[in-house]
Amino acid sequence: MAIDVERQVLPLFETDNRSRWYNPDLPETDPFVPGHRTCAGCGPAIEYRLHLKAAEDHSIAIGPTGCMYVANSSYMCTPYSIPWAHTPIASGGSFTSGVAAGYEAMIRKGKYQGTYPNIICMSGDGSASDIGLGSVSGMLYRNHDALLVCYDNEQYANTGIQTSPTSPYGAMTTFTPPGPKIPEGKKLWPKELAKMMAAGHPRCYVATATVGYPLDVMNKTRKGLNFRGAAFMQVYAPCQKGFVYQTPLTIELGRMVVECGLFPVWEYDPGTQRYDYFVPEQRHPVVEYLKLQGRFGHLGAEHIARIQASANRKWEMIGLSVPADFRAAEDPDYYVRRGLDEAGATATDKAKAW
Repeated sequence: MAIDVERQVLPLFETDNRSRWYNPDLPETDPFVPGHRTCAGCGPAIEYRLHLKAAEDHSIAIGPTGCMYVANSSYMCTPYSIPWAHTPIASGGSFTSGVAAGYEAMIRKGKYQGTYPNIICMSGDGSASDIGLGSVSGMLYRNHDALLVCYDNEQYANTGIQTSPTSPYGAMTTFTPPGPKIPEGKKLWPKELAKMMAAGHPRCYVATATVGYPLDVMNKTRKGLNFRGAAFMQVYAPCQKGFVYQTPLTIELGRMVVECGLFPVWEYDPGTQRYDYFVPEQRHPVVEYLKLQGRFGHLGAEHIARIQASANRKWEMIGLSVPADFRAAEDPDYYVRRGLDEAGATATDKAKAW
């Protein structure tokens, strides 16, 4: 006789309608403990701690190859107080599928006593959006009861800051260096990874978040784990080494990318098949975000104008009107008039001119 699978239900944290600054009492448990080797200001390390703090101790973590695998496991030591497994970069989704299916089978056969664990796989954007995209889609398609998170630092950071499908237009990476022939650096626009997952797997819970809103990350983690079936999250997590910014600005960048309209935060409800968009408390032109990062220091007026135009389309997608000055900023002359021409100004020069 098959035994019913008993699952956990994690309560959501109170937000008090102050998503930017409010922090409630959080669990004392910290499954992601000190001892890792990530860089100072590492966005994915902050994100890992938030996910696992939300998941709590009766959880299993899975990490495909990536910067957070290399930085978190060396010399037979990891910073996890819960079971953790490494898997090749291409097989995050398939390995997670096997863990989920295996626990369900063991519980039903009476070979495992206890509740179903929270299963959470955390893949980099290179794994989730590129090399391992097929296995992620397979996990969602088969609707295995697990949460797969893409920690999106917008590059292949582990192997030396190469471009990935989520690297933004205009970003300088080792594979997209700016020069006379291609002055903007990266010419391609990034994949809309989370939208692909929601559109292609409409019965799954899908959400985006950023480390700039920690409570939102934790609540969406719990929603994904509470959902009976497959769930996917894409979380913006700045990389100080690749973005080239001052270390203390990690959280501020996580807010600014939303407030500039470049990374909409939303969740997809598989029941209603509708998107619920987050509206930030304030909005800024994209140049305020770009000027904080050295990877955009080579951009000229034409390139910044294109990025502003893209952000304006996303504001419209959310359902907000586009301010007149944001619309004017779609014209390269708007920046030339302010001294932001394309005569080789550095990011610092552009910030001063602005």
